[in-house]
Amino acid sequence: MFAEIKGLNEECGIFGIWNHSQAAEMTYYGLHSLQHRGQEGAGIVSTDGIKLKGHRNLGLLADVFKHGELKNLQGKGAIGHVRYSTTGEKDLNNVQPFLFHFQQSSFALAHNGNLINAVSLRRELEASGAIFQTSSDTEVLAHLIKKSQTGNFWDDCKMALKRVQGGFAYLLLTENALIAALDPNGFRPLSIGKVGDSYVVASETCAFETVGAEFVRDVEPGEILCIDEKGLHIEHFTKDTRHSICSMEYIYFARPDSNIAGINVHSARKRSGKMLAEEAFIQADIVTGVPDSSISAAIGYAEESGIPYELGLIKNRYVARTFIQPSQALREQGVRMKLSAVSGVIKNKKVVMVDDSIVRGTTSKRIVQLLRDAGASEVHVRIASPPLIYPCFYGINIQQQSELIAANYTKEEICQMIAADSLEYLSIDGLVEAIGRPYPDEPYGGLCMAYFNGDYPTPLCDYENGYVFNRK
Repeated sequence: MFAEIKGLNEECGIFGIWNHSQAAEMTYYGLHSLQHRGQEGAGIVSTDGIKLKGHRNLGLLADVFKHGELKNLQGKGAIGHVRYSTTGEKDLNNVQPFLFHFQQSSFALAHNGNLINAVSLRRELEASGAIFQTSSDTEVLAHLIKKSQTGNFWDDCKMALKRVQGGFAYLLLTENALIAALDPNGFRPLSIGKVGDSYVVASETCAFETVGAEFVRDVEPGEILCIDEKGLHIEHFTKDTRHSICSMEYIYFARPDSNIAGINVHSARKRSGKMLAEEAFIQADIVTGVPDSSISAAIGYAEESGIPYELGLIKNRYVARTFIQPSQALREQGVRMKLSAVSGVIKNKKVVMVDDSIVRGTTSKRIVQLLRDAGASEVHVRIASPPLIYPCFYGINIQQQSELIAANYTKEEICQMIAADSLEYLSIDGLVEAIGRPYPDEPYGGLCMAYFNGDYPTPLCDYENGYVFNRK
């Protein structure tokens, strides 16, 4: 049973750097590589060793910092955040990093993920006198840290991290240290890099390439790390851990040039396309992928099937990603604006259209129609992941099963709804094998597959209260 409460979660990007003379500028470049993870707001906080300063606003990173705001963020350490809110609350108060000032000190906080016990913790904290300034679950950790009062900020952080549950990758910045932490399941990716004598922490390794950093290691589930003038120090805030990397990072969210748990995202997607061709071959004239996240899988499908890959769909680069638009109306408008079919390639052809997933069906229906309007004689849809049937509570915008077309209709019904000639999905086993089982001794090779089979790696806390899945 699951309570249908409005989640305060985010699928975002975080970046931090320590011991660099141009920390804020480097953070800006790192966040630019992570812009695909959120387009609603962006912010950076820096420290000069004495004082924390920050700037944040709604909009894309380039717009938020287009008037020279970086010049005011001097110092050797910085953290940054690009935000996508799943609540639809496009509010400046919720744009991160949050900056908290106290009588003796300050700290900034940035978060990627979703806390599944945020509601109960917030009620507890408010009952004890805490006053919240935002509607984001991220603020819960700040109040827990301040309430711990061990006399040591490091220990306060560890105590607070033991209380929060769900998916989280945190960056904290104090006057003299950068702290990072990852949830006990490692749902969200987080990696450590190094450029010269500076340490970097980022949601994806693609950000390391942008700033010239070398990969050091992934942050492991349940770890907390501190980077200060003494270097890098790593501990566990809990050893009750299990690798459950969000499989949607490989399928959709991460950039293809990122590596997660040592597995290249492009390679995993390409293998998923090859596996899909093995499981769901159809005779056709061409294969085309939906830009951008599906191109790798489409190439794999073409190679395995022997059907030529063609650039049948063109993306408008100046339109935000449809799946992470905050409302259905914006998602539908985004689909109409962002894609065009190449009639010179498509006309009179039997087309295999490869996409990474079907969430609500809006995009698939529109793309099938685009291909038919361009003259395709047949359109066969192949999805490089299993049907999305169950909500995600760890930081992806699919928290209500009523939103998921595959949870409410059969494959044959969906095929009719999107007006395709055929529709097939990659199997769960096929996806696990394609990604590559990063942790082979753990369930599903260390991947979270809950969206496909309902096998949630954790209790669901605040969500387990009376919501019945709306299944057919």
